Amino acid sequence: MNNLAPQPTNKRFPKNHRLLKHTDFDRVYKQGRRHFAEHMTVFHLAREDNEGLRVGFTVSKAMGGAVQRNRMKRLLREAVRMNGLERSVAADVVINPKRSLLNAEFSDLQSQIGKAFDVIERSLARNK
Repeated sequence: MNNLAPQPTNKRFPKNHRLLKHTDFDRVYKQGRRHFAEHMTVFHLAREDNEGLRVGFTVSKAMGGAVQRNRMKRLLREAVRMNGLERSVAADVVINPKRSLLNAEFSDLQSQIGKAFDVIERSLARNK
């Protein structure tokens, strides 16, 4: 494992930026668009209410045991917190990691998250 762990801070992943309901996840999967990256697939769907960005994470049991799945979610949550929450886009986003995420450098993960959010912003701007 070659991850350089992020430095802990007092900033948290705010609850109003979390995607929590099963129906919201389903809506993003069924109606949204996809962006493929090396270590993840990012689904996104514009929201009408302009309340900002909400992000959810799904990691299937096929990705490993609970320890590996929780580690993936923690890494993704921190990368999004550091690179995506300040975006001025109103969308729901669901991130599905690939198994290769566990062996990825955190800086690569941050870069991919940043690129994914750039793609989402451009996509949503085009569709307006």
